[in-house]
Amino acid sequence: MPEVKLVNVTKKYGNIVANDNINLTINDGEYVSVIGPSGCGKTTLIKNISGIIKPDEGEIYIDGNLVNELSIEDRRIGYVFQNIALFPHMTVWGNITYGPEVRGWSLEETRPLALEMLELIKLSARSDAYPSELSGGTQQKTAVARALTSRAELLLLDEPFGALDVKVRTELRYELRKLVKDLGLTALHITHDQEEAMSISDRVIVMNSGRIVEVGDPIDLYTKPKNIFTANFVGEANFLTGIIIKISDDGSLIEIGDGLQLLTKNGNYNVSDRVVVAFRPEFAYTRDVTTSNTLSGIITDVMYSGSIGRVRVKLSNGDPIVAKMALGFKNSPFHVNDNVTIKILPENILVYPYPEKGLDIELALE
Repeated sequence: MPEVKLVNVTKKYGNIVANDNINLTINDGEYVSVIGPSGCGKTTLIKNISGIIKPDEGEIYIDGNLVNELSIEDRRIGYVFQNIALFPHMTVWGNITYGPEVRGWSLEETRPLALEMLELIKLSARSDAYPSELSGGTQQKTAVARALTSRAELLLLDEPFGALDVKVRTELRYELRKLVKDLGLTALHITHDQEEAMSISDRVIVMNSGRIVEVGDPIDLYTKPKNIFTANFVGEANFLTGIIIKISDDGSLIEIGDGLQLLTKNGNYNVSDRVVVAFRPEFAYTRDVTTSNTLSGIITDVMYSGSIGRVRVKLSNGDPIVAKMALGFKNSPFHVNDNVTIKILPENILVYPYPEKGLDIELALE
């Protein structure tokens, strides 16, 4: 299946740079997702690859071939949109076989492939149903099958589950990944749902303001993001500013105000450097706390969301943080206005240089 390569791809709409000098390789057989804030350039990226739009600068290669001037139908791609675009007057069978028919394929060529697609999406028994008779999830599975019946080797998915409810979306994401892997396709999946991207992708691309900020496998992007934007956008994180006051074999000791200090394993800094420390709420422990690497504060809010409890804390230096814990927590003694001590292990703390434009601007998503 094809490798996709973008070299210095730029697309502008007036003064707006939707894609800014994009360099990217999607490997043969890879399932890659793209996430980022609204307006970051995700959909422009996938439209450049598909041929719906043409980049102002740069080159796009599919399977080693330059495709900038190649028409959409000649790129051997399947495109699935957020808005389920089935022909309402056609049955499931009619929608799935439409692409091969307009390409002039014979029934002998079309039928085996269509039957295979119906079997893969488990809709053999509904082949004579019309879209209005199908659930949203079933309609989208039909749209995916239709995209694949023309022997597409590259599947482009633009928010394919955005119009579906959470339960259906969760089930379909895993079915889609299995389908892609079983068929040996290459897939690029645009989504605003971080959990979706993190759970099904081989790699995830993080975009902001038309640029690729970071690319990595889901675990690394979550546990070891290379920059503040990724740490903030992927999942949830607490951010505190501080000064390096000591460096030793144990790591860097950071003063964050009012006598609060944190030791981190990250030692690539110098004494007096101003830094940002970050940690995930689930790594802020409120039980079995010892005196080392702790932060003290007052509980300002206690919330329950399904199986997770969330505690908002105002630290003694005035900074707010959030701690998460599994329930069992529901019967804990935490209450608003209680004093609490939070422990963070050094290995769970991320450290970044303080951004030139300020932390608030760096954390802004628009």
